[in-house]
Amino acid sequence: MSGLLQVSDLRVTYGKPRRPWRPRGGRVEAVAGVDLAVGQRETVALVGESGSGKTTVARCVVGLARPTAGAITFDGVPLEAQRPPTLRRSIQMVFQDPRTSLNPRMTVRRIVAEGWTVHTAVAPSGDRTAAVLSLLDQVGLDATVLDRRPDELSGGQCQRVSLARALALRPRLLVCDEAVSALDVSVQAQVLRLLADLRERHELSILFITHDLGVVRQIADRVAVMRRGEIVETAGVDRIFDAPGHAYTRELLDAALDIEVADPAEVER
Repeated sequence: MSGLLQVSDLRVTYGKPRRPWRPRGGRVEAVAGVDLAVGQRETVALVGESGSGKTTVARCVVGLARPTAGAITFDGVPLEAQRPPTLRRSIQMVFQDPRTSLNPRMTVRRIVAEGWTVHTAVAPSGDRTAAVLSLLDQVGLDATVLDRRPDELSGGQCQRVSLARALALRPRLLVCDEAVSALDVSVQAQVLRLLADLRERHELSILFITHDLGVVRQIADRVAVMRRGEIVETAGVDRIFDAPGHAYTRELLDAALDIEVADPAEVER
């Protein structure tokens, strides 16, 4: 297995071992030997129910959590706890709740440009406002949002601002952690189409974390299905949908199908 991102035998354990004076102790292995790869300009969906460990994998990839064991490499370079600026900016995360992931006191102008104060190597040499407007245009926003704050925007607009903020650092890998789950269904579809467009325009790779197989077919090239800290199946997106090999994958597909075929009018009545 090879790729831009390479995760090998990743393990993350929480808690403390049981002792006579700590009978309620105990370790929980949230991630239990995960192998995963994301190739150049590839979108891999990591799918599983809440508590399966997928977000922990994502946090290890971006450096927000530390593995107990295993290795993560990016373009052949090991990702250690202390990462050089180039590696930090090359992997950017888009979080689940677009409102809480943005500083409520900052305007959109400041939010998008904030990373340039640290990562000066990718900061624009000319008019920063023009550079911010260019990024906003790429995510479907215009100058009317420049001086607004997150609480003045819709959830979909906030998530677009999050994407613009990430793109400002010229990443090579986007890690999207449930990036559409907090959005309305119609807005989900718009953001998924936007992600697909941005991947092509910026030659991005995407690790897309989700509990919902229903959104995967619109964006993923490959799917890794995670259950109780382990990946139980990895295959191309068509194979996953047309001939799933694991019972748990079939359960997730059945749940997604139930949601898709439900008649909103019937549900409302």
